Amino acid sequence: MMRTYRLLAVLLPFCGSCVVTSKRIDPTSELAEAKVRPGITILLGDSIQLIRGKRIGLLTNQTGINERGVSDIDLLREKKARDAAVNLVQLFSPEHGLRGTEDRTNIASGIDAKSGLPVYSLYGQQTMAPPDSLLRNLDALVFDLQDIGTRTWTYVGAMVYSMRASARVRKPIIVLDRPNPITGYIIEGPTLDSSLANPNDPAPGRPGQAYALWPVPLRHGMTIGELALYFNDVLKIHADLHVVPMVGWRRDVWFDLTGLPWVKPSPNMPDIHSAMLYPGLVAFEATNLSVGRGTPEAFQRIGAPWLNAAATVAMLRDREIPGVRFFNETFTPVNPGDGKYPGQPIPGIKIVVINRSAMQAARVGASLLWAINKTSGGKLTIQNRDFDLRFGSPSVREALLRGDDPDVLIDKEYRSAYAFREATRQYLIYK
Repeated sequence: MMRTYRLLAVLLPFCGSCVVTSKRIDPTSELAEAKVRPGITILLGDSIQLIRGKRIGLLTNQTGINERGVSDIDLLREKKARDAAVNLVQLFSPEHGLRGTEDRTNIASGIDAKSGLPVYSLYGQQTMAPPDSLLRNLDALVFDLQDIGTRTWTYVGAMVYSMRASARVRKPIIVLDRPNPITGYIIEGPTLDSSLANPNDPAPGRPGQAYALWPVPLRHGMTIGELALYFNDVLKIHADLHVVPMVGWRRDVWFDLTGLPWVKPSPNMPDIHSAMLYPGLVAFEATNLSVGRGTPEAFQRIGAPWLNAAATVAMLRDREIPGVRFFNETFTPVNPGDGKYPGQPIPGIKIVVINRSAMQAARVGASLLWAINKTSGGKLTIQNRDFDLRFGSPSVREALLRGDDPDVLIDKEYRSAYAFREATRQYLIYK
């Protein structure tokens, strides 16, 4: 059965290479057709005045590197050796820790063995803000983490909490921009239901939701610097925010075309192929299905001992979903971080992207839920609220489980995605 699908692909010209603050955008040059230079490179060159003479804290991890793969920590320490006015004194780490190897909660603070600097973990039972007491001893906080282009990524929450903490103690926060790895060209998927959103800091008896902050489409089409400008405004944070942009990036550029080295932003994000499908599969972490954690291709497959993979694949192939193909397979999770089916060969479905510009991850995820529910024989279990916090829409989940057509449901979601793009147009830095 052949279908015609609506694909949202909006290229919005704005500013090329800019120096951006929370109040203004000052063009400095035209966007170059060249390899991408990330915000850390621009900071240490054209924008060094933002940190010169200041005691700096740095919130980063293994993704905070320049175009040659040298870490921000090493770059700032080398800069200090040449220019004593640059003084990195504290490190802060997000979920997965400073080196990105931890796949658990309650990551401890400590000393970074390589640099000798104190590391303050911002990930206990959940993502937390930097303590005000630590920020008061700094002159500015620098933030450099790789976003993945999906609403559910906790590094954006860490940024919002850090912006709010910096505003409380009246310290500048400097966000170093990086590419959206799955482009800033396409936005899609359910917008998070406003009844589920929580942008507030965690507090005793009131957990935060670093992965479900605000009514944003599943795939938001913004860089982390653009999101900083947006959230500073819409949440009325009023941080003294400075976004240091990249040079050489365009909205339609995928990460593997930037010339930048891919560093796993989390233990279960091995490559850009996982990043492409992650928006559609992340909600299945709230089910009794494995998303391939504990395999080399997490978020590129889904499976469970009870899954009728052959029947499900047949249904999915009949829908001819753009940009992807589905295949039966058996896979074995090894020490999976989610604890699902360790050491057990399980029936699975492999999702292969054959046209990433046509592939809509939310449509893939919706179709998977629809088909698996039809073939599961009642064995599929879902933690409804946790699923909804990730996929974004209780009504869409309920309709899919009733058997409603996933294409019709996802098509309806594009209205809110278009509205979000229009609402965020003023915060976009890149063409």
